[in-house]
Amino acid sequence: MKEFVEYVARALVDNPDRVQVMETERSGALVLELSVDPSDFGKVIGKQGRVCSAIRALLSCAAGKLGRRVVLNILEPPDGRRAAGEDVAPHEEPAPQA
Repeated sequence: MKEFVEYVARALVDNPDRVQVMETERSGALVLELSVDPSDFGKVIGKQGRVCSAIRALLSCAAGKLGRRVVLNILEPPDGRRAAGEDVAPHEEPAPQA
């Protein structure tokens, strides 16, 4: 799952070398935390959160086949810098279960 998120994120951003995915286990769920270059934050979120929702939906399908639950957190840049006018969806949202 971690490799999948890295692959998709690297395909979306301008700075693929700055993509990091951390993997932990919490309350029986696999938690993936995605970090990207601040200038790429909007690209992985998308307008009204559509891109991150699509990534979460695909993760949910893959997790369902494995009988797992997956949560994808997209970490906001440390300085809070985002593109002007960016509409951001909630950062911590469990992937829907299949």
